Amino acid sequence: MTHDEQRVWLIQQLLDEKPEYRDYQIPAEQQAQKNLLRALMNVRMPDPISEEFLKIQDGYLSEENRRAGITDIADLNPIPSDHRIYLWQGDMTTLKVDAITNPANSGMLGCFLPLHSCADNIIGSKAGIRLRLRCNDIMCAQGHEEPAGRAKITPGYNLPCKYIIHTVGPIVEGKLTAEHERLLVSCYRSCLELADQNQLQSIAFCCISTGVFMFPNQRAAEIAVETVRKYYLDTGSEILTVFNVFKEIDRAIYDRLLNPGAA
Repeated sequence: MTHDEQRVWLIQQLLDEKPEYRDYQIPAEQQAQKNLLRALMNVRMPDPISEEFLKIQDGYLSEENRRAGITDIADLNPIPSDHRIYLWQGDMTTLKVDAITNPANSGMLGCFLPLHSCADNIIGSKAGIRLRLRCNDIMCAQGHEEPAGRAKITPGYNLPCKYIIHTVGPIVEGKLTAEHERLLVSCYRSCLELADQNQLQSIAFCCISTGVFMFPNQRAAEIAVETVRKYYLDTGSEILTVFNVFKEIDRAIYDRLLNPGAA
């Protein structure tokens, strides 16, 4: 199958799973097909699926991710004051590092909203169905929702990263409290500890709990930087840390925190 044929085949397989979808007509336009495939993956429950589907999906998504462009940490420059710390602006799912962080919800199965723009949705869409299946296994074995401040690790599947470290950040409803801050510290610390336990050499952090979780951007960045630096001091770890930002406002905040002497 060609790449385009793979996409149509995957869509048809997902449509055929649900009787209510079987009369749905696959659009002819390429971007509409991509959107439909992603939406179907987003809403699909973690039910068993054939190895044939997974094999074709993996080939398709790996090529899609390659075409999107990959940024290798080896090609980035650390900040002047610490060779272990990087600041990078862009789509975290295009980073070739040992692990990226996923700002998960307490269900840990990803975002079920079709085409939602949250990081959890985008990571799940680009990693593929295997990720939700693996997370479901973890959560079934655990037997309860994931508390805020902890971390779980899974393979990266079709992403350029080797692993995904999932963490549930605190949700700020109303006034920011000391407990919110403690939980956010725990998110960063738990991710770093899990990365070191698995002998990973690099990790990329998104802006955990900001955005829809409503943690103030400035304070969240301060906690992120303070926690990583304290972890280095406490453990002597040499793991490379990428502070990955997407919005310009976060880039400016992290730049001031990491490069205070710059003009």
